[in-house]
Amino acid sequence: MAFGAEELRVLRRALALALHPGHASARDAQDCLRLAESLDEAIREGARLRAFLVADLGRYRAALPGTAAGYLALLEETLGIGYLPVPDDLAALRALRGNPRAADLLERCRLRAERDVRARFAQGGVKIPAPAAPPARARLLALSGGAARQSEGDGKRPSEPAP
Repeated sequence: MAFGAEELRVLRRALALALHPGHASARDAQDCLRLAESLDEAIREGARLRAFLVADLGRYRAALPGTAAGYLALLEETLGIGYLPVPDDLAALRALRGNPRAADLLERCRLRAERDVRARFAQGGVKIPAPAAPPARARLLALSGGAARQSEGDGKRPSEPAP
């Protein structure tokens, strides 16, 4: 995340206000609130991007070996944002081991997965949660007409879409 000159100025004032809370003007408080809202939006956007990349990675993995180049590039990108490879990723990389880039990624993913397992054992088997998608994005939404298309073959049309 990069800050512009205005954000840095506000951040600097916010830090000064934290050290000397009695000197806050209404304008300073407004600027700090706007900065906080901008940071929250950037965090939500980062979570949406991560969720999109992980879903896209699954689609590429499902279409292997035809999408090997795209899958390897996408896996590298998702590893860069903190993605923890799943067993399917390791299996896909093992299948692509003849590719030097895939062999490199397999080693990186294997080490990352190994570190995760060790960290979980050190914490007594507690699962370390991955960053989640924002709640608004976590729900699955039904598309209208989906159930109707399924039932077109039998001539019956449901009165309401299935939940």
